[in-house]
Amino acid sequence: MRPAKSRGQNFLTSAGVADRIVGAAQLSESDAVLEIGPGLGILTEKIVARPRRSLTLVELDPRLAVRLEERFTNIRVVNADFLAIDFAELVSDSQVKVIGNLPFNVAAAILRRLCDNSRMISKMVLMFQREVAARIRATCGDDAYGALSVFTALYWKIDLHFIVAAGSFHPRPKVDAEVLAFTPLATPSFAADDERDVLETVRASFSAPRKTIRNALSHALGIDSVQTVRALKRAAIDPGTRAEKLGVPDFLRLAHALRAELAGRIVTRNA
Repeated sequence: MRPAKSRGQNFLTSAGVADRIVGAAQLSESDAVLEIGPGLGILTEKIVARPRRSLTLVELDPRLAVRLEERFTNIRVVNADFLAIDFAELVSDSQVKVIGNLPFNVAAAILRRLCDNSRMISKMVLMFQREVAARIRATCGDDAYGALSVFTALYWKIDLHFIVAAGSFHPRPKVDAEVLAFTPLATPSFAADDERDVLETVRASFSAPRKTIRNALSHALGIDSVQTVRALKRAAIDPGTRAEKLGVPDFLRLAHALRAELAGRIVTRNA
């Protein structure tokens, strides 16, 4: 089975690494498990050997989906693009644990989709290209800190990470990978009604990294600079600072300030 480069396929070949990934999920016989991108099934094999209540696999490649159905019984195989399927259709339980060696070329997009459905997830153990993983777990002040870092921190606590050498894959990628374990925050960062405003604020703030946050917001949201400055001052943020200097609490305050300044509505334009 030749890996498809266009689909970002790099198959994990290390049984030891697979054991460590699945072990980090702390599976129990009451758990419903969702695996994204099972590929040749090395993680699936380890999941099947552990206690769990149910297992669903989502595999984009129809060749691999057929092989998985033939190899593993009593599990559900969904041959589909994870980014195009309704998450609720994959999860019959109120909570699910998610495991995956994510395709490097769409890993960040998959994580964002999982964030959108975080209330249905009890734990995630996912593998990313090391550079992307560094951005995900970066905190304010780190060189890799950016919008992806903030988006992740709004939903998850990262309680484990470890590096997987490039030699653990076939074909061998040019860079190492990194595994991250995510647990949903015990207390949500924001109310459900505030989610859209918060996410749009973060996205707009990082839309022009070399600009001050005042200019980035005014351009991305299509609002008057005077209104932007008033909102920033209301949130106790220096209009001359840059987005990478702000932490999650700053963005939460800023989202509320922008909504108040604009009478409850963040006006966006395509950016």
